[in-house]
Amino acid sequence: MSRPTDIVERKGLSPRQRAQRSRWIQYGILVALLIVAGVSADWGQIGSVFFKPEYIKSAFEDGLLQALVKTLEYTAGAFVIGLLGGTLLALMRLSIVGPYRWIATAYIEFFRGLPAIVVFIAFSLLPLAFEGMTIPFDPYGTVWLALGIVAAAYMAEVIRAGIQAVPKGQLEAARSLGMPAGLATRKIVLPQAFRIVLPPLTNDLILLVKDSSLVFIIGTTASAYELTGFGRDLANTYANLTPLVTAGFCYLIITLPLGILVRRLEAKAARAR
Repeated sequence: MSRPTDIVERKGLSPRQRAQRSRWIQYGILVALLIVAGVSADWGQIGSVFFKPEYIKSAFEDGLLQALVKTLEYTAGAFVIGLLGGTLLALMRLSIVGPYRWIATAYIEFFRGLPAIVVFIAFSLLPLAFEGMTIPFDPYGTVWLALGIVAAAYMAEVIRAGIQAVPKGQLEAARSLGMPAGLATRKIVLPQAFRIVLPPLTNDLILLVKDSSLVFIIGTTASAYELTGFGRDLANTYANLTPLVTAGFCYLIITLPLGILVRRLEAKAARAR
C-alpha cells in the first residue's frame, strides 16, 4: 500500500512550490542583468557626465532651491484652479440641464485629448493674437491658467465619479428634511465625494508637478525658472547634464512623499470600507 508521501512525490512539485521556484528564477535573472549592467557600464564616464560634484554644488549656489520653490508655486496655483474648475465641470456634467452637460462634456473631451504643451504654446501666443491683451500676474497667471484648465478636465472626471459614489439616500434624506438641492450638494454630497477621491486627486497633483516642467515653453526669465528650465539652462552653460539630473532629483523630493501619501490614503480608505 502506497503512502501519502509517495503519492505527492509522484505528482511532482505542489503549486506553491512551483510558484516559489518561478520567483527564485526571476530573482536570479534580475540579479544577473544587474551584474551585467554593472560590469559593462563605464562608471567614470557616467559620473563625469551626470554626477559631477562641482556642478551639483554650482547648481545650489546658482539658485536651485529658488527654482524648486517656483515649481511648487506654479503647481499650487494650477491645482487650485484645476480643483475649482473640475468641481464646477463635474456638477455641470451631472446637471439635468442639457446645455450644461454638453458644454462640460465638450470641454473635458477637448482638453483631455489635447497635449498640455499645445495649451502652453497657445497661451504664450495669446498676446500676439489679441493686441493689447495681458494676462495678470505674468508669468504666474499664464502658467496657472495653462496648467489649471488642463488639470480641470482630468479632475472633473475624478470628482464626478466621487459624487456618483455617494449613496443617493444621503441627498434624498437631506431633501426630505427641507434642505434645498444646492445646499445639500455643498454640505452633504461634496464633502463625502472629496473624501472618496482624495487619493486620485493627489495623483493629479503629482502629474501637475511634472507638467510644470513645460513652463520653459513660454520663455520665462531666469528669475522665474522652475526646475527643468533651471537645470536645462545650467546644463547648456556647463555643457554637462549634471545640473539637469540634479533638478530631476528635486522632482523626486516632491513626488515621492506625495506617492507615499497616496498609498496611505488608499490603505485608510480600504480599511474604512
